[in-house]
Amino acid sequence: MSSDADILPDDIKTLRTALLAERVARQAAEAPATGAEAMIAHLKLLIAKLQRDRFGPTSERSRRLLDQLELQLEELKADAAEADAEPVDPPGLVPSPVRAEPVRGPLPAHLPRERVVIPSPAACPCCNGRLVKLGETITETLEVIPRQWKVVQTVREKFSCRTCETITQPPAPFHPIARGRAGPELLAMILEAKFGQHLPLNRQSESYALEGIHLDVSTLGGWVGACTAALAPLLALIRQHVMAAERLHGDDTTVPVLAKSRTSIGRLWTYVRDDRPFGGPEPPAAVFFYSPDRGGEHPRRHLAGYAGILQADAYAGFNELYLPGRVPGAIAEAACWAHGRRKFFVLADVAKAPIAIEAVRRIDLIFDVERTINGLIPEQRHVARQEQIVPLVAGLEAWMRTERSRLSRHNDVSRAMDYMLKRWPQFTRFLDDGRICLTNNAAERALRGIALGRKSWLFAGSNRGGIRAADVYTLIITAKLNNVDPRAWLADVLCRIADHPASRLDELLPWSWEACKLA
Repeated sequence: MSSDADILPDDIKTLRTALLAERVARQAAEAPATGAEAMIAHLKLLIAKLQRDRFGPTSERSRRLLDQLELQLEELKADAAEADAEPVDPPGLVPSPVRAEPVRGPLPAHLPRERVVIPSPAACPCCNGRLVKLGETITETLEVIPRQWKVVQTVREKFSCRTCETITQPPAPFHPIARGRAGPELLAMILEAKFGQHLPLNRQSESYALEGIHLDVSTLGGWVGACTAALAPLLALIRQHVMAAERLHGDDTTVPVLAKSRTSIGRLWTYVRDDRPFGGPEPPAAVFFYSPDRGGEHPRRHLAGYAGILQADAYAGFNELYLPGRVPGAIAEAACWAHGRRKFFVLADVAKAPIAIEAVRRIDLIFDVERTINGLIPEQRHVARQEQIVPLVAGLEAWMRTERSRLSRHNDVSRAMDYMLKRWPQFTRFLDDGRICLTNNAAERALRGIALGRKSWLFAGSNRGGIRAADVYTLIITAKLNNVDPRAWLADVLCRIADHPASRLDELLPWSWEACKLA
């Protein structure tokens, strides 16, 4: 038996009206479900991105993942060594397979060698005949001598003249710290451990106490402050050298600072001069500044006398530096392609978005070409970019603008595209200037140690401590950029700077120190 609802009218116009009414009702019923599904998808993506930021890798070259892999490798090697040290299998059992160890390289040739000769028999153990030496087999083992402490007594003898009774005595030597009892090697070790290896002074004090040397944290802190003051002339020279660059890398990172009943968030800023990517002859250097907040007035003060090219992120505090009427001159902004790529990479990694994956692939083609011209002079880099990279960049722009027109402005991929397209002149400035790098990684590498060290020292003690940390980081990071051992360099400089002629202080800078030391 059929119901009234099953009876269809014969009139086509009535049928069309009924069909349209049913379609409208169906769309109205499906709209809330579609909106809810879109919101669920959006929230899932947001949660995945937050989880990636909190628990996942912080960049494409995952430092955290690398640490985990290194720890896993360490444990596997320890397990293998422990298995090798177990007793030999009893008779009748199948022996364990022997693993092929990699060929070991020789131990460092510059280390001193201590010969330990095992006594040989005086006569042949078989027939008691005379033995003749055929040669020798040498097995080398790497060993370390524990740290040794000593007290250096500087003796100044007094003499009296028998004729005029005048007393003569050599002048007192210069000390790194006035009336201090710490030698330059000890002071350099404390500075490098605190700011280079991120060991707080309290941990250093505990370590020294286990070796029988009791140095209070307050004493160590006083030595650090005195050393920073003694090295201030070199800080001024390094800053002068950095700010004379044609192109700078700039970036900043957070620094927790101890405040009353809480910790506040300060900032460490760095500006890096590194001309090596375009074959520049000037040595690399980095300068650090501290500020209690991230206000735009700080970079404007840091770069008040600078006019050139600044490679940095899209931080709004830099915007006034790029104004045409700026004195002493406008700073040209060069955007970082690593920042632009990272936004697509997150979406490609988390959401597996096809458009983001394609964007990463296209950007990687540009990076591949850029690696082949690293170290060439600016003219050669410019020619290579015009021939090989300009077509890739033009294709990327056309593709992004086409895809962007099809996406909602609320879409995460469209936001990643907008980040680059709205700053396209800054992103493409490198095509016309061979001095500009593709990324701002030089500044990020300079800040990497600070980001890792925060887990060790937790916070700076005060704003003045943040300024002091910035000064010492300037010295240590600059030494590392020039492949100089910071501890050896600081020890020699602290020993010589007090009586070194002011007109020749540039001889003590890291890039001149090795040559002067050998001379």
